[in-house]
Amino acid sequence: MQFLRLDQFAAHLNETFMVEIDQMRAPFVLVEARPLPYQPMPGLVREPFSLLFRNESAIVFPQRTYNMQNDRMGEFGIFLVPIARDKDGFIYQAVFN
Repeated sequence: MQFLRLDQFAAHLNETFMVEIDQMRAPFVLVEARPLPYQPMPGLVREPFSLLFRNESAIVFPQRTYNMQNDRMGEFGIFLVPIARDKDGFIYQAVFN
């Protein structure tokens, strides 16, 4: 299992991540990467964090694990949840804890 960290994503704000959706690829732009509050404890693998991505499609994609690829970060699976809609499309969140 790959343990992704906040610092790996923070350097990629406003970059496009391609997501495989039903045999097609859709662009998701990373619009926010922030730490989440937590209590330090023994055995903590990583500090929790949240990512927000924007997709400009008029169709909302369901929450599930998607294969995501970025030219500099490579390919990995990520669980995305649609959380909002704005004038530019839908916002999806990934939470790591």
